[in-house]
Amino acid sequence: MSAVHLAAPLVPDSGWDDLVAELPYGLVLHDEDGSVVVANASAAELLDLPPHQLRAGTNPPDWRLCDDSGSPVPSMPELARQIGRAGSSTTVPFVVTRADKPYRRLWADIHPVTHRGRGMTLMVIRPVESEPARCLLDPTTGLPHRALLFDRIEQSLVRARVHGTRTTLVLADLCGLGKINRELGFDQGDELLALLADRLRSGLRADQTVARYTGGTFAVVTDHSSGTGEHLATRIREVASGVARVGDRELHPDLRTGWSTSGGDGTVLRLVSQAETRLLEY
Repeated sequence: MSAVHLAAPLVPDSGWDDLVAELPYGLVLHDEDGSVVVANASAAELLDLPPHQLRAGTNPPDWRLCDDSGSPVPSMPELARQIGRAGSSTTVPFVVTRADKPYRRLWADIHPVTHRGRGMTLMVIRPVESEPARCLLDPTTGLPHRALLFDRIEQSLVRARVHGTRTTLVLADLCGLGKINRELGFDQGDELLALLADRLRSGLRADQTVARYTGGTFAVVTDHSSGTGEHLATRIREVASGVARVGDRELHPDLRTGWSTSGGDGTVLRLVSQAETRLLEY
């Protein structure tokens, strides 16, 4: 089974087949609308989809992508669109189910890319068992990265469903990180991120998960009995504020926040999407 070409002008040349057709992990390239441009044989095999259905973005009636609890996650085209809008890479764990029964657990590393001036999304798919030692901590801050964050969100949602509590996710983005990196250098930017990570870990409750979401964006997950995420968002901004000495400079970090809250009836990616929307509106 060879690699698929749906839009020949968008791919470099026919050598793509030779390069990726037999790779042990799946590759799927989506355009800005979430449609599949090209995919290799391993992607169809790992997803347990006929190649023509993977190309067309259609699924068998009994086929779904779910999280560990069995709740459906957004479709692959919607995942691609979300990552394209966010402009940053992510790792998503999901389960392929058939007739509501787990079939295969997968990692999907999703990256925004540009090809010939067009924004696209590259999805790299691997079976979970192929990477049992995948690192779960961000090396810059020592915080959990997105794969572990998503697992913590799912655990909180399970508790919310069982105990009648609520789950809140807050995304907190460091304003002006790009300017800091340009003017002071990436080492100084990383030093500031590490300092803010320490402030958040020490300033928030021990049972609240603090993670690095992406780039200059942190994430905090918490269980609570009632209310929304507004109070936690305010607390995060307070904890992070104050003069930060980086090298020989004094900086005044400012975080913008977006939050989402669920009673347990939502999914991980729905919670993330809602928090991202609020963050963009901040």
